[in-house]
Amino acid sequence: MRVVFMGTPDIAATCLKKILADGFQVVGVYTQPDRPKGRGMKMVASPVKEVALAAGIEVYQPENFRDPATVEQLRALRPDVCAVVAYGRILPQSVLDVPGRGCINIHASVLPEYRGSAPYQWAVLDGRTETGVTAMYLTREMDAGDVIDVARTPIGPDETAGELLDRLAVLGADILSKTLRRFQAGPVAGTPQDHSAATYAPMLDKTMCPIDWTKTARQVHDHVRGLHPWPVATAQIQGKPFKIHATAVVEGQGQPGQILGLTKTGLVVACGQGAIEIRSLQAEGGKRMAAPDYFRGHPLEG
Repeated sequence: MRVVFMGTPDIAATCLKKILADGFQVVGVYTQPDRPKGRGMKMVASPVKEVALAAGIEVYQPENFRDPATVEQLRALRPDVCAVVAYGRILPQSVLDVPGRGCINIHASVLPEYRGSAPYQWAVLDGRTETGVTAMYLTREMDAGDVIDVARTPIGPDETAGELLDRLAVLGADILSKTLRRFQAGPVAGTPQDHSAATYAPMLDKTMCPIDWTKTARQVHDHVRGLHPWPVATAQIQGKPFKIHATAVVEGQGQPGQILGLTKTGLVVACGQGAIEIRSLQAEGGKRMAAPDYFRGHPLEG
């Protein structure tokens, strides 16, 4: 069975490594074009491209599929299946029609919940205790195709979005390999989603970063977890801006945003209900530090 893989970030690279290790015939890899990154704005290849090149697989990096020649290039690979994981492009019908057995996608939520570009982050932001990955058929409508398989996993109460993604990547790789094995055996049926139950997970951006101290302590903690490692929650502490990397829910009451004290493990701040302890933060222009270490060198006022 001839597989074309399409993906870009680390979660996709994990999936590609898995199906290569399991012996699937990957005849081509599609990924986003190299992008400038870092202070030097050096052109950097995607994690998927690095895996593909190391395995000696041809890599294709079109900006889009509007040019019919790009679609013909895909057709020339004669894929039976296209496996898509966080590719970063909506595929037109002309592409979906190319593989004989269809295009399948691994999505980091239990569909129809959290369709969109930031599913696992929103699961954490919303304080959910469970999520998972879904293998589905791709359609023109975003994340709306028939479901092939689902794998679920709990979300830890202190787990960040980044930590969750690491686990979902492994779970997604396993379900992709399992799904491709089923395709080798014959046609694979899908189950239509309940579209009336769909929820959406829009892209994150930096306008979401400031902490709203009027929220409950649990909501503030989930906000910090859900925005880590990007774009990272922020707060003003005694008039100075900080990135907030890690928190814990603790006992305490006061006016929202009021500093209640500095402990051996962090800075306690009152929320609308309860309090959180800021355990790791980063001053503007500085490096990430444990909160007690930072405030020993920069004593609190008053």
